[in-house]
Amino acid sequence: MKTNNKSIKRVFWIAGENSADLHSSIILRELNNENINIKNFGIGGKKMTAEGFRAIFPFERFSVMGFIEIVKHITFFLNVEKRIKKIFKHNPPDLVVLVDYPGLNMRIAKIAKNLQIPVLYYIVPQFWAWKYKRIFKLQKYADHIAYILPFEGEHFKKHKITASFTGHPISEEIIIQCSKAEFAAKYNLDIKKKWLGFLPGSREAEITNMLPNFIKAIELFDPAKYEFLISKASSVSSNLLECYANKTKNQVHIIEDMNYDLMKHCDLLTITSGTATVEAAYIGTPFIIVYKTSKISYQIGKKFVRIDQIGLPNLILNKHVVPELIQNDVNEIIIHQELNNLLSTSTNYDKMKAELKLIHNVLGSKKPSVIVSKIIRKFINE
Repeated sequence: MKTNNKSIKRVFWIAGENSADLHSSIILRELNNENINIKNFGIGGKKMTAEGFRAIFPFERFSVMGFIEIVKHITFFLNVEKRIKKIFKHNPPDLVVLVDYPGLNMRIAKIAKNLQIPVLYYIVPQFWAWKYKRIFKLQKYADHIAYILPFEGEHFKKHKITASFTGHPISEEIIIQCSKAEFAAKYNLDIKKKWLGFLPGSREAEITNMLPNFIKAIELFDPAKYEFLISKASSVSSNLLECYANKTKNQVHIIEDMNYDLMKHCDLLTITSGTATVEAAYIGTPFIIVYKTSKISYQIGKKFVRIDQIGLPNLILNKHVVPELIQNDVNEIIIHQELNNLLSTSTNYDKMKAELKLIHNVLGSKKPSVIVSKIIRKFINE
């Protein structure tokens, strides 16, 4: 029996980066499994598209970060905002789902609210770290908050904001595809050596900022004792990655789209600050966190940051578990020293490994895709 077109619900999504694309795709899959007649469209990547999502903008254009970097692309973002406003005015969706990506999403939330379109915000801006006033904008423009870090709930309760704790999406996203022996065979790795993994990020700006330092640090290790693995995100150009990787005399192995296996099977990791740090913590492999941006972006950011740690695992556990190297400390000498400190001192290594196990307990065992899809169903059925 055919469904009347009038019963089709239209949901507009904004998931502007790789992690948001992944998180959203699992929710879309859950909605698809329930056979609900929904048309999902907006801003999203390949994983969402694979679940029947219709992207109306080129996804790769949204992968920018930092104040200066965003200013360079301001014309593109203004045009996107203008087009979205036009869609909302002339053919409004039944619901707007905003996923992370606060720079654009906070403005779109205001537009939607002013046009009386319901807004669900999933994975909110880190207002508790900087720009706390954003919580009042969330209070004003979002009809429901779906949050992934348990301590955020205290803030929403304090300001009487309708919110639901979903648990962290990594709890249902992390899947290890093969054993260490299988992984070694696939990438021609020596299982007798120690494996050092480097995750420079999923944006090309991150690769440019981080990878040269990683490559120089690799040069300081003995290749007779170590294997060197570099993670490549699908959003990053192979040529860009190989350009830097070819600058070391030590052999490096570029691992594409197998982040979780890389994290699981490496002995130690170096990770650019972001979602990957929570994933590594959840998997349990010890690591160090690094972060570097342009000098101007860093100086501007310093004026607004309210916290003395940037690593999500450290913030979740409310203690300094994972070493953090920021800005000027991101160089090959200090990276080598920090990695060597963990590799040569089993007490430090084992202590971090034990602390990281607590991440499982703190993030819980909820299924975000189920919880968020229920919230969406409630909105579109009302």
